[in-house]
Amino acid sequence: MSLVIHNLHARVVGGQEILRGLNLEIEKGRIHAIMGPNGSGKSTLSKIIAGHPDYEVTSGEVLLDGTSILPLSPDARARAGLFLAFQYPVEIPGVSNANFIRAARQARLAEGEELDAVDYYGELYKEMDTLEIPRTFTARSVNEGFSGGEKKRNEVLQMAMLKPSYAILDETDSGLDIDALKIVAAGVNAQRGANVGMLVITHYQRLLDYITPDVVHVLVGGRIVRTAGPELAHELESKGYDWIREDLAESASA
Repeated sequence: MSLVIHNLHARVVGGQEILRGLNLEIEKGRIHAIMGPNGSGKSTLSKIIAGHPDYEVTSGEVLLDGTSILPLSPDARARAGLFLAFQYPVEIPGVSNANFIRAARQARLAEGEELDAVDYYGELYKEMDTLEIPRTFTARSVNEGFSGGEKKRNEVLQMAMLKPSYAILDETDSGLDIDALKIVAAGVNAQRGANVGMLVITHYQRLLDYITPDVVHVLVGGRIVRTAGPELAHELESKGYDWIREDLAESASA
């Protein structure tokens, strides 16, 4: 079972092509990391998978466990088992964290099935404790007035409570100091397991010191141009992305 992206071409609606034949397979039980320079298409990929209306697929396919998700609405994709942790989490004034997550959990249950309130809050508090989120945050509006680190922890809390089949973490390390990064990474690592595949999108190797991927991909110019183990992230950190570009240019001219 896997999330398969095959020969994907995509763009901002009415704009230039950003993804140019991207191929990727994310298996359950494994963490894949994508690294790449600004403008390479990393965030576009996450938004295309999630179904963001500002982006369109011009060709290719995205299959979740063998079924195309491209015809589905963002909500239907989420119900099917996808989760996206945003680079810039949005604020939802007037909706408490506890009610927001509870409604999302309820929406994933079979018709007529109801969440048990005691069990729900017991699980919620346990996950909040893991992420060092004060329990008073259950009554606060989603992300409203939160610091950058609090927003990212709240995203991981949502992932922990919704238990997706596939999770895309778009620059989860963005804006985090080292202490917040360690807490968020611990929360992500606590969700690793055979029932979930993860895609971690990042500019920097430092996040991968705490969330060790099984596979690292380099995305340049809308395509995956290099795939290897965790050591690839360290090589990029020491050599930079120009090393990849120069290597590609030499291969093309050979």
